[in-house]
Amino acid sequence: MAEPPHGEPLHYDVAGSGPVLLVLPGGAGHPMGLGPLTERLAAHFTVVTYDPLGLAHGRLGLPVAEQRVADWSEGAHRVLEAVLPEGGSAYVFGTSSGGITALDLLARHPGRLAHVVAHEPPCVTVLPDGESRRAVLIGQLDGPGRPPSQGAEATPYGVFLARVLRPFTAHVPAFTAPPGGLTLAAGADSARQPLYDTAGLLAERLAGGFVEFPGGHLGTLDHPVAFADLLTDTLLRSSARTSE
Repeated sequence: MAEPPHGEPLHYDVAGSGPVLLVLPGGAGHPMGLGPLTERLAAHFTVVTYDPLGLAHGRLGLPVAEQRVADWSEGAHRVLEAVLPEGGSAYVFGTSSGGITALDLLARHPGRLAHVVAHEPPCVTVLPDGESRRAVLIGQLDGPGRPPSQGAEATPYGVFLARVLRPFTAHVPAFTAPPGGLTLAAGADSARQPLYDTAGLLAERLAGGFVEFPGGHLGTLDHPVAFADLLTDTLLRSSARTSE
């Protein structure tokens, strides 16, 4: 963990060796369940897993304000500044809310990024019927009896529902990605669902590639080895194209 000159400490974990791969978890940014994925990736990369709210670093249960995509992406940038050598660049993988963060990071700091893979970012308002899709999505997830977001019984999912879900699903990326710098990803089991459609539309709108990954929205958890291997191949192929 490193502390920036101003503001709260940054919370992240590092494993493996090789080129830097910044991993941005979904939900409220807690990396729970990502161990098998990051362990597999660590055979090829220095995997830096960012925990934007510090929920896995002793802060779960503390009050959390409504979150902003820009704050998460600027925090991710500060992490990269802490771990990268001067002039270096990193790969980035983000899933769900972390995928939205990855898109915003690419918009703000493209010079520090070698390639970004954004998996099922739930910014569904880009769809033609996006507002109604967002309302349905929020209704499905944020029903009565949701888990608490603070106190001794707080859960990361409770924090996500209370402080992350609404502002992040309202986010609309507004940039053109550098050529070859972006891949949108969606799970094979998500086909014909809103987040698959969102990823496909963003790939077109942001001039990025599109890759179908194993599983559904939680493919990182359900198929960690196959997911990690395809992610590794996607990132390394992007490097090969850039060097040609």
